[in-house]
Amino acid sequence: MAKAPLMDYDKALELFEPVLGFEVHVELSTQTKMFSDAPNPARKNAPQDVGPNTQITPVDLGLPGSLPVVNEKAVEYAISLGLALGCEIRSTSRFARKNYFYPDLAKDYQISQFDEPIAGEGSVDVELSDGSIFTVPIERAHMEEDAGKLTHIGGSTGRIQGAEYSLVDYNRAGVPLVEIVTQMIIGAEERAPEIAKAYVATIRDIVRALDISEARMERGNLRCDANVSLRRRVKPGEVPSKLGTRTETKNVNSLRSVERAVRYEIQRQAAILDGGGTITQETRHWHEDTGVTSAGRVKSDADDYRYFPEPDLLPIEPKPELIAALKAALPEAPAVRRNRLKQAWGFTELEFQDVQNSGLLVEVEDTVTAGASPQAARKWWTGEIARLANAQDADAASLITPQAVAEVVKLVDDGTLTDRLARQVIEHVIAGEGTPQQVIDARGLRIVSDDGALIAAIDTALGQQPDVLEKIRDGKVQAAGAVIGAVMKAMGGAADAGRVRELVLERATATQG
Repeated sequence: MAKAPLMDYDKALELFEPVLGFEVHVELSTQTKMFSDAPNPARKNAPQDVGPNTQITPVDLGLPGSLPVVNEKAVEYAISLGLALGCEIRSTSRFARKNYFYPDLAKDYQISQFDEPIAGEGSVDVELSDGSIFTVPIERAHMEEDAGKLTHIGGSTGRIQGAEYSLVDYNRAGVPLVEIVTQMIIGAEERAPEIAKAYVATIRDIVRALDISEARMERGNLRCDANVSLRRRVKPGEVPSKLGTRTETKNVNSLRSVERAVRYEIQRQAAILDGGGTITQETRHWHEDTGVTSAGRVKSDADDYRYFPEPDLLPIEPKPELIAALKAALPEAPAVRRNRLKQAWGFTELEFQDVQNSGLLVEVEDTVTAGASPQAARKWWTGEIARLANAQDADAASLITPQAVAEVVKLVDDGTLTDRLARQVIEHVIAGEGTPQQVIDARGLRIVSDDGALIAAIDTALGQQPDVLEKIRDGKVQAAGAVIGAVMKAMGGAADAGRVRELVLERATATQG
């Protein structure tokens, strides 16, 4: 898809002030769905290869006579999340019907919350790359059910435009969600894309710390709708211009994409406005492959959904004792946790900032928890794995699990792998060839410590560099490095470098004798 005309980012910020807003949807990891006893596809360790329409009940299909029942654990999870966001938990909240006609919800409405959400008015402190803090105001956090999944067949984009027909899978319909809605975010200025990424990363960290969602963006456990509008700057003393028309880029599913989508919309809208055009209030789709957004549908206002109280469900009235207990059980705040980890890991400010800026703090922590040293976890995530992610234009966290990285680190530590072999193992794990041990067994990627094989390689190297042994006998022990390098190269990095060095020095001594 071709890019729309874009204005230079710095020029756009000279002419316009960005105004942001985010709606983050968090799939809760309860065992069953929000309003039925069907298995929740977003539960922990849920199988990913189940057939379509196999995790459903009459409630999920909206069949006549079926009635919803509220998932108590989902309510508790929603309260915990609201508390972690600094929100007020309402003594009474109510579900509502959000009416829209689309086949991803068979009953033609979504059970959500409208004017009586379970949590309202909070804030989240977001730490940026330079250590500064930006406070994002929260308007509300409300409970609802997820919709099903549509697969569009035919066409070239995989979207409904141009498709010949669509298939619907209702397995996801009814998965419990909490939607976190921010207030208007003003003052982000040139750091708007960075703030967008950091905010979503902070929400991800919070829900993982609460242990209420796996928050894997590549699986849709956590999705962001990014709202962007621009208002023209005025001179000091002039009346501020009106807020601009916003667009809503839907279901952005990686931290990197959130940042890129916000930057793109600022540049796209600025070009349109500066050229005398107008912005359409609409949803937009983010295209990861081309780095652009495209028009979706004209955005409805709340009135268009014809909200009314859900007649089949009673109001939610959590007891004060429950709220107090959930508040007492809250984990440490993200900023406190970061300081604790920095001290526990013994990282310098620069090293910790390296991890923080990479957006891989959770992955590094989980890798350390799985048994790796902090330095090794940092090295592999911010080094080789980040490099591979950049090459694939993907999020590093989506490529490999912390448990697999910790296994690779252990294999390096115990002498099974060299760093070079470990890089190969990681590449093949990311390619989907199995666990690190399975890759090693299938490809024979392990250090060769057999003296016979090493001696043969050493002899070949010495035949090409006959003066090395003489240099070693003259006290220039560093000359052995040339042979070691040649052996390592010949054996694809699989040689035990320490043992090669020992054998070369032994050969020099034996020859001298």
